[in-house]
Amino acid sequence: MSKILIRGAKVLGGEPQDVLIDGETIAEVGAGLSAEGATVIEADGQILLPGLVDLHTHLREPGREDSETVLTGTRAAASGGYTSVFAMANTHPVADTAGVVEQVWRLGKESGYCDVQPIGAVTVGLEGKKLAELGAMHDSAAGVTVFSDDGKCVDDAVIMRRALEYVKAFGGVVAQHAQEPRLTEGAQMNEGIVSAELGLGGWPAVAEESIIARDVLLAEHVGSRVHICHLSTAGSVEIVRWAKSRGIDVTAEVTPHHLLLTDELVRSYNPVYKVNPPLRTEKDVLALREALADGTIDIVATDHAPHPHEDKDCEWAAAAMGMVGLETALSVVQQTMVETGLLDWSGVADRMSFAPARIGRAIGHGRPVSAGEPANLTLVDPAYRGVVDPANFASRSRNTPYEGRELPGRVTHTFLRGRATVVDGKLA
Repeated sequence: MSKILIRGAKVLGGEPQDVLIDGETIAEVGAGLSAEGATVIEADGQILLPGLVDLHTHLREPGREDSETVLTGTRAAASGGYTSVFAMANTHPVADTAGVVEQVWRLGKESGYCDVQPIGAVTVGLEGKKLAELGAMHDSAAGVTVFSDDGKCVDDAVIMRRALEYVKAFGGVVAQHAQEPRLTEGAQMNEGIVSAELGLGGWPAVAEESIIARDVLLAEHVGSRVHICHLSTAGSVEIVRWAKSRGIDVTAEVTPHHLLLTDELVRSYNPVYKVNPPLRTEKDVLALREALADGTIDIVATDHAPHPHEDKDCEWAAAAMGMVGLETALSVVQQTMVETGLLDWSGVADRMSFAPARIGRAIGHGRPVSAGEPANLTLVDPAYRGVVDPANFASRSRNTPYEGRELPGRVTHTFLRGRATVVDGKLA
């Protein structure tokens, strides 16, 4: 592999430096570097981050290739600056056996745009009745460490306890979709003033908060790790903050859309804003931003949820829940966290690379930008401003809530082990 010299990049937002990539690794970081025969990239003060890691991606393959495939999803991930994604288990068939997780893992290897780490289902068929083959999935070629029934809640406390006990044996983690099912029957949007005015079924905050409260106590009782998917309410923040103060081994994620959008957008009845958990209030959004800034919420995860046109171009009640997010996540974080002064770029690197890699045990990812480390890198132009046009997405689906909205920042280059997957903002 050839040498690549990145000149004048602000590593994690610091002073401009040169970074020399030789083969799959970073050879040198410093000022005034040179390398004979190297491809030179003039970064001109762009931000150089470790490759982003997404702990919550829906790639849809196998079974819903009309929405996304591992190839199209990883192309979208590379476009957004990601070098590693964790693929959720709610495929068809469900990723609840060693065979299915190995299939997804191998498809990721073949795609070549980013590493794909499958997430295994907690229960057989996501039905919440019987534990899936957790040990076999961990021992498989895919080496699964994260388990989730995302899309559905593991609402049975005994099953959740058993799962936490099981994964403790090999350092795994259960990622919970916190949604008490009885409290959300017929729910269409956040329960509050807007739902009352629109006459849509309300989704109360307590449906999320009650499950989180139960699960952090279960994790404490068992002495195991629990991760909270797509945390969305101010009350959930307080529960996680309390749990961490007790020393409970809990981590939590927030999505970009919950950092920016509110339930007021549902007044348009545009199903692009229909998502699980639902868009919440401005008060919740501000609480989530503060929690991400102070570390109560550990990471940003996209919950990239692609759907074909016909599943969203319909009346609100019939529409599928979910939004695509891989290609816009970093821009939304720049707008909501960096430009508001809540996080610097070093903080972004932590919440979008270091911490998710640590939680998911993503080997070779979330590493420092220093000599001898794998060259998994993302170069970002923070001065760029552009209007989101889903026609330009690499994702197979177009269900973005940001269409027509101006967002800051653009990924100009992504490197996976020294090989460029994105060059000058275009897929290599």
